[in-house]
Amino acid sequence: MKADVSNAAGESLPASVFLRGPSVAMLVILIPDDVRQGSAAEDDERHVILTVQARIPAGSLEFVELPAGMVDDGGNFAGTAAKEIKEELGLELPSSELKCMSDLAQGKAGTDSQAGEGLPAAMYPSAGGCDEHIPIYMHERRVPREQLKDWTGKLTGLRDHGEKITLKLVKLKDLWKEGSRDAKCLAAVALWEGLRREGKI
Repeated sequence: MKADVSNAAGESLPASVFLRGPSVAMLVILIPDDVRQGSAAEDDERHVILTVQARIPAGSLEFVELPAGMVDDGGNFAGTAAKEIKEELGLELPSSELKCMSDLAQGKAGTDSQAGEGLPAAMYPSAGGCDEHIPIYMHERRVPREQLKDWTGKLTGLRDHGEKITLKLVKLKDLWKEGSRDAKCLAAVALWEGLRREGKI
């Protein structure tokens, strides 16, 4: 889409936009249930599930990223996140068990009060050319240690939609390296660490 846009001073602004719409990303953290809660070992034992799939625009057949999906017409972000977790990770959980880290970072649900523009609380991966915005949700659960192996290399995705996804399990402390090409991973790491530092998660 192209549009004529000007600022308050009447100056013309570049306005070519690819309208993609909102998406949602999920940071799913798994902790072996034999690790004592609150112990020093707990931080080292947090694992994250990533997806590995072809991303042709990036020129990659094995792009490592946080699970994500496009939001449906109803605009239900948490519901979409729960649906994608089931489709891509094989985990079934109610949307009420998801925390929106983007909302928590803004201090309230919905909009960025500092910007004064009514923008959604979300990460914009390419704000210079695309309207896509991605709220980042998280879910943490304890699982049997032997179950962790089940996720590594597991094939998932909706085959009738052309999805061929392989799962990859990495330690949360290594997510910034393992997912360094994926903006969603880097944003999730920053949000998780900042919110944890402030005691919000």
